Amino acid sequence: MSVRLRLAILLARSAAHVSRGLRWGGGTTLPGRLARRISPGIVEILASQLPRGIVAVSGTNGKTTTARLVAEMAQAAGLRVVHNRAGANLPAGIASALVGAADLRARVQGDVGVFEVDEAAFPLLLPVLRPRVVVLLNLFRDQLDRYGEVEAVARRWRTALQGLPEAIVCFNADDPQVAEVARDLPQATVPFGVEDERCGLETLEDAADVRYCYRCGAPYTYQVVYLSHAGRYRCERCGVRRPDPAVYAEAIHLDGMRGTEASVVWPGGCLRVRIPLPGLYNVYNALAATAAALSLGVSGGALERALKGFRPAFGRAERLRWRGRELEILLAKNPAGLNALLRMVARHPPASLLVAIHDRTADGRDVSWLWDVDFEGLQDSPKRIVASGLRATDLALRLRYAGIPEERLVVEPDLARALHTAAQGVPEGETLLVLPTYTAMLELRRILQREGVAPDFWEA
Repeated sequence: MSVRLRLAILLARSAAHVSRGLRWGGGTTLPGRLARRISPGIVEILASQLPRGIVAVSGTNGKTTTARLVAEMAQAAGLRVVHNRAGANLPAGIASALVGAADLRARVQGDVGVFEVDEAAFPLLLPVLRPRVVVLLNLFRDQLDRYGEVEAVARRWRTALQGLPEAIVCFNADDPQVAEVARDLPQATVPFGVEDERCGLETLEDAADVRYCYRCGAPYTYQVVYLSHAGRYRCERCGVRRPDPAVYAEAIHLDGMRGTEASVVWPGGCLRVRIPLPGLYNVYNALAATAAALSLGVSGGALERALKGFRPAFGRAERLRWRGRELEILLAKNPAGLNALLRMVARHPPASLLVAIHDRTADGRDVSWLWDVDFEGLQDSPKRIVASGLRATDLALRLRYAGIPEERLVVEPDLARALHTAAQGVPEGETLLVLPTYTAMLELRRILQREGVAPDFWEA
C-alpha cells in the first residue's frame, strides 16, 4: 500500500477521535473528507477489499432504516459489516465508514459493506463502489431545489445501472417510477412489493408524483394505492403493469405506533414476523432489506432474528422516555413521507403532536411542499398541535387553511419551548409524537441529550 494511502487513514482516524473527543460531531464526515483529499482513490481501494461485496441502498425515503436492517441481517448471519450507520450518505460519509474499518496498513476489517447512498450521489458512487447488490426503494418529490424532479433522478439512476451489469438489483415493484428504472435491465433483478389490498386506498393522493405511463403517456389505472403513487397499477393503453414481486408481504396488521405484523414471503420461504416499526412504509423497508439479504445468501433464520430484534435508528420511530412521558420521533421531510405519517396519526391519534419545520440546506430551502401535505386529516385530533421550527409560521398558516381550529394550534418557533408546550397536553405515561425535518430532528436530539435522555446520534 502506498505511503499516501496509509497517511490518509492515519490522519482521518485521528480526526475522528478528535471530533468525538471534543464533541464537534460523530466523526461521520470529516475523516472521509480528509482521507479523500489526501488519497482521492481511497474509497475504491478500500471498498474493493470486502470479500462479500457491497450493498448500496438508495431512494427518497427509508434509506437509513433499510440499510440498518440489511446490516443487522448480515450480522445475524455471522458477517462482519462495514456500515455508514449514522446515515452520512454522501461520498465523505462512506469514506469515513471505510476508513474507520481499516487498520493502519490499509486493510479493511470486514466481510461486507452496507451503505445507504444519497439519491443524487448514487450515480457517482456506483462506479466507485461497484456494489454486488443495489436496492432501489422509492422516488418521491423531495428537496426540488437540490435533487430536481423525480424523472431526472430516475434517468440518472438508470444510466448509472447500465454500467454495472454484474449487480443484483432489488427494486420496489409498486413504485412505477422505480420499476421503470429496473425494467429491461440486463442485471438479475428482485422486485419486492405489498400484496394486501386491505392496507391500501382506492385513489391516488393529491401529492402523488407519478400518474401517467412513461411509455405512452396514458393515465395509470390503480387497483389499489399503498403509499403516494406506489400500488398495483396498470396502463390500459400499452399494457405496462406492476411487475409481480418475488419478495412480498401479505396478511399485514398495522398496530399503530406499536409496530407491524406481516407474513414476508420469498421464493422457497415464508416468515411471520412482528416488526417493531410503525406504518406501511416500514413494511416496504423490511421487504427491501429481506430482498437484499437473501441476495447476499443470508438464511431465513438470520432474517427472523434481525427483524424481531431490530431497534430503530435515531429519529426514525425512535422512542425516548422523557419526564414520565413517551416521546416518539419520526423524521418527516417530504409530502409522501409526511402523508404516510399523518395517515397513521389519524388512525391512532396521540395526546399531543409537535411538528417542527426547518429549512436549512439539509432540509431543502423550499418549504412550498407543505401545501402538498394532507394536513386536513388532523381536523378532529389530536387535541393540541404545536407548530415549531424556523418555518413555524409557514406551517401554522398551512394548518389554518387545513381547518385546524385556532384553540388547538400553538405556534412556538423555539424548539425547546415548543417541546415543553407540547408536553403540557400529555399526561404522564402517554405519548407525545414529534414530526421534525432532518435538522430540526438533530436540534431536538441535542436538547434531549443535554437532559441526559438521548444518546449521541452516532451511538443511537
